Amino acid sequence: MIFFETKALQKSFGGLTAINSLDFHLEEGEIVSIIGPNGAGKTTFFNLITGFYPPDHGEILFDGHDLVGLRPSKITSLGIARTFQTVRLFANMTVLENVMVAQHSRTKSGIVGAVLQLRSFREEEQRIRDRAKDILSFFGSRLAGYRHDQPAKSLSYANRRRLEIARAMATEASLLLLDEPSAGMNPRETKEITELIGKLRDERGFTILFIEHDMRVVRGVSDRVVAMDFGIKIAEGPYSEVAQDENVIEAYLGRKET
Repeated sequence: MIFFETKALQKSFGGLTAINSLDFHLEEGEIVSIIGPNGAGKTTFFNLITGFYPPDHGEILFDGHDLVGLRPSKITSLGIARTFQTVRLFANMTVLENVMVAQHSRTKSGIVGAVLQLRSFREEEQRIRDRAKDILSFFGSRLAGYRHDQPAKSLSYANRRRLEIARAMATEASLLLLDEPSAGMNPRETKEITELIGKLRDERGFTILFIEHDMRVVRGVSDRVVAMDFGIKIAEGPYSEVAQDENVIEAYLGRKET
């Protein structure tokens, strides 16, 4: 079942075409990775999906909804959440607060309930706190226990990346977009993030689309790999096939001299 798709998606910046008539699809429950050299259009694709950029042409369809023209907040409320190449957390808020704040877009009590500390507000706030703790427990000792009360800025780089994923989970998304989740990690941390991506699908039911340069992660967890170059899809399929595709090898290594 097609869960998410784009049709003839196009985006240019001045005279540069960043996304060129891109057709793409995801089935519910898939883990799909996007690979390609720098400048291939991968992050631009994420920015189009999440409403940061409007497309020049084409369709973006998610679970029966047309996303073109919607604000990022609305797209989040429909069930798409993302992380970024550069970690974006509330550095001075605690680990628990960072996850709690991601849920407030779905609260019902409103500002009056908060100011007056109505029972409905207190009960809802407790549910948000409990859910945040449940999400953090998914990451084991990395983000649990005493870490709840630590400021986000005190975490290691790898744990800040985990916290950003936790915050995305808290939006009640069904589709997670992860932008280079293993960037800057050592081999042990890279192995852990690979396993984590698989658990997000297998234990929490997320559909996952992620951009990645580390082929160990791509090989280790992808159901399907899509390779891009100059905004065009140049290959698609299992990792074993895409890694051997001549167009992919050329995109990374350059055209052989004849």
